[in-house]
Amino acid sequence: MEASAVETRVFVEVRRRLQSALLIVGEPKEGGMPMDVSIMPSLLQMKTPTGCTEVRLPAEVRLVPSSCRGLQYVAGDGLHLRLQAHTEFSTKLISIFNQSLQAQECCTFYCQSCGEVIIRDRKLLRILPLPSENWGALVGEWCCHPDPFANKPLHPRENDCFIGDSFFLVNIRNDLWQEPKANTKVICKRCKVMLGEIMSSETTKFYMTEIIIQPSERSFPIIPRSQFVQSVIAQCLVELSSARSTFRFTIQDQDSKVYILLWLLNSDSVVIESLSSDHIKKFPLLEDTLKAGFSSAWNAIKVLYQPCLRSGDEKLASSWESDISVHSLTLPAATCLELLLILSRSNAILPPSLRQMNSFQVAFLKM
Repeated sequence: MEASAVETRVFVEVRRRLQSALLIVGEPKEGGMPMDVSIMPSLLQMKTPTGCTEVRLPAEVRLVPSSCRGLQYVAGDGLHLRLQAHTEFSTKLISIFNQSLQAQECCTFYCQSCGEVIIRDRKLLRILPLPSENWGALVGEWCCHPDPFANKPLHPRENDCFIGDSFFLVNIRNDLWQEPKANTKVICKRCKVMLGEIMSSETTKFYMTEIIIQPSERSFPIIPRSQFVQSVIAQCLVELSSARSTFRFTIQDQDSKVYILLWLLNSDSVVIESLSSDHIKKFPLLEDTLKAGFSSAWNAIKVLYQPCLRSGDEKLASSWESDISVHSLTLPAATCLELLLILSRSNAILPPSLRQMNSFQVAFLKM
């Protein structure tokens, strides 16, 4: 008679730079029964009197069983231990602005939520990064003469695309039937999602979380919404922390209302989360990729977050906003709430002992 599978939860976080892994093996669902845990380079095996379960690690991750240390039992979690790990996991990102897209190439702007074409066959002659939001003040500090750029905002020309922290600036005047009005929202005609806002008669801002830009000869890529939002936000946080040495962020809407405080802890995690039930092993932390099977693992960033939806959170949010080391990311209000839901779901699926750090909650965002 074939032994039945033991319903046991396994969580692994591998740090690529440190070449180390945190392994948590949960207690069997039945509880109160002895369990033997065997660790092999590419396999975890859990045996109880009623059966045996094996969890195969992804091919890119290899553990070093002889390096096990810090073995302890944590009530509510199960068995905790740390060990060395080798990973050859490559960082394959969802492109915010398609990496193969070159100047002089025709491209199409799509609504990410439904695939509606927003701008068709636009030939981009210049794709330029915008300076930081305080660039005007820096010019004033360094110039020994009056600021030549004072009161001269940067506006893209017809075939330009300027890239900001979390948005694109383009000129879509020729794509509209009527004269655009400043400070009005850009709404998708099909799904009614807010895509951006009109800044002036010549400049329109599109948020990176709402738009996909592809070369015109390619078709619209279907990417699960949660996966896309996570990847875009994670890449924005990593790039900003690297460029500006800032690790704390406020997530706010276009009216400057703060929804979330975010603190980037690390950006080199590979997360594996397995739950075995009826011989089927899945990764609920990465809910959009369950079809990839139990051998999947994903690059992720680890963040601390604090929702700011209650009146009592205003004082903390205000202190962060007044801190010059904190950077603000502006997104549509609906996307701020969507991101908060993603963080909450990630936090809820973590082992209980990993869900909080000080007064903040812990979550992973898949890259």
